[in-house]
Amino acid sequence: MESDRTSSSSSPKGQGVNFSAPRSFVVKLRSKCKETFFPDDPFKPISQEPNGLTKTKKTLEYFVPIFEWLPKYNLQKLWYDLLAGITITSLAVPQGISYANLASIPPIIGLYSSFVPPFVYAVLGSSNTLAVGTVAACSLLISETFGEDLLKKDPNLYLHLIFTSTFITGVFQFALGFFRLGILVDFLSHSTITGFMGGTAIIILLQQLKGVFGLVHFTHKTDVVSVLHALFTHRDEWKWQSALAGLCFLIFLQSTRYIKKIKPKLFWVSAMGPMVVVLVGCLVAYLVKGTEHGIQTVGPLKKGLNPPSIQYLTFDAKYLPLVIKAGIVTGLIAMAEGIAIGRSFAVMKNEQTDGNKEMIAFGPFSKTAVNYNAGTKTPMSNVVMGLCMMLVLLFLAPLFSYTPLVGLSAIIMSAMLGLIDYEEMYQLFKVDKFDFLVCMSAFFGVSFLSMDYGLIISVGLSVVRALLYVARPSTCKLGRIPNSVMFRDIEQYPGSEEMAGYVILQLGSPIFFANSTYVRERILRWIRDEPEEVEFLLLDLSGVSSIDMTGMETLLEVRRILVSKGIKMVIINPRFEVLEKMMLSHFVEKIGKEYVFLSIDDAVQACRFNLSTSKSEPCS
Repeated sequence: MESDRTSSSSSPKGQGVNFSAPRSFVVKLRSKCKETFFPDDPFKPISQEPNGLTKTKKTLEYFVPIFEWLPKYNLQKLWYDLLAGITITSLAVPQGISYANLASIPPIIGLYSSFVPPFVYAVLGSSNTLAVGTVAACSLLISETFGEDLLKKDPNLYLHLIFTSTFITGVFQFALGFFRLGILVDFLSHSTITGFMGGTAIIILLQQLKGVFGLVHFTHKTDVVSVLHALFTHRDEWKWQSALAGLCFLIFLQSTRYIKKIKPKLFWVSAMGPMVVVLVGCLVAYLVKGTEHGIQTVGPLKKGLNPPSIQYLTFDAKYLPLVIKAGIVTGLIAMAEGIAIGRSFAVMKNEQTDGNKEMIAFGPFSKTAVNYNAGTKTPMSNVVMGLCMMLVLLFLAPLFSYTPLVGLSAIIMSAMLGLIDYEEMYQLFKVDKFDFLVCMSAFFGVSFLSMDYGLIISVGLSVVRALLYVARPSTCKLGRIPNSVMFRDIEQYPGSEEMAGYVILQLGSPIFFANSTYVRERILRWIRDEPEEVEFLLLDLSGVSSIDMTGMETLLEVRRILVSKGIKMVIINPRFEVLEKMMLSHFVEKIGKEYVFLSIDDAVQACRFNLSTSKSEPCS
């Protein structure tokens, strides 16, 4: 191919572009891996330490954060963490029992779930605010995955499969955190999480109508239609006494939340609300011998710490796909929620959390919010909660056996009402209609289909949107801002000046096989729509982060078309990786180094010189 090189007097002369030798493959691969898996460069402070012993200490502190904050611990922090730990325990006990009931497993397992995990998080977690415990959405998701039929047919197998799926969840989360694969969670957008949590709250709220109305027969299906059908089909089982009690409990709980909202310092009123409901419910059920009057209670809770459960793991090939599905989906949901919550509260306290560490240990919103409001200073509050839960298991567990199910239903309903973020949904509608569509697809998909289908639809729309961004990258025409050397989008800045004989375009995304055809057609359309004769096309590549061979061939094809029309193409400010590929593929050699510039202003000045000399010395 003709290189189109001309003498320096008649062609633009390259100005300050660094045409240094391309980096080796190993150097580029190391750089890519670092940016992919370690975007925060966590090991830089460690590498800068001059002493080998200090480096070892810093490395240990990074992987096991307790070694960083524990040596700095003092009695003043202990007072705050002690108060916070006791407060979140008062919330963890009723929620543990409630969410175990939601998953259709023995209530004592819900208490076990808030015993060991807090200690693990205190050692491995990076957030000073997160509190660990059960999550309503995950509890219902697991129950929905294995279904009512299996529960009725073989309760022991049902329980063993749940143990196995939670084991898969733990392994999955640990692997993602250890191998720095937090990028996978990024596909769960804020819009998806908002819609998913809202839809989950709706179906959990409806599921609690069984406890509120004191129903014996109900459905384990989670979609709105099935739940409402089951509710009205069994109208003969409705108990007005149970409904009245549930309404009173719910009004009380919502009143405590309102008090916390108008008086944030009284956060403990809201935190203690669920425990008050449980204690009052237990007392009433015990005094009136509620089970003899049709009041359903939790049932016997044995004392003692949780025994090892590894013997309950089962990997039966018949159920293995369901187990893996439940484990992975639950892990993704819990991680996305936990990381988002941790980052939100870290911003409030001007702290930093490591998302990959949070995959190994995470916490739900309600306990984290209470922990934050209680003034926690370090993860020691989780240790306090774990110790308090140990005392409950050893001495107090049987006292909660009289807890009425209607009280648990009211606790869950109160918690779920706080998960439907109407204001955020309205904000999405105002700011970005497609984000709102993604949110609503998750919301209605979860509500009317199932949790996994709602999630898949929402994530699918998010991926389609990302692909559209890639396949149809933004391009804009630039003009000069009056009395300056700045060039900006003429649509955004209508006062910018277009220059006769020039078309200056800015490309804003990678150029590769998926969008190369669009890029070519869009560039040629800009040229075609120009009312005056075009002498130069200036392509600003500062926003192009990468390019492949198809992309470079596309640019060469555009250049050939333009040359046939007497138009010269100039490249401006290609980024390091892009310029390296252009040099290795001989792209720069084909167009000429003299047609590559550092800035738009440099290119314009050189092109003006070319125009002034072209009459006497035509360019090829």
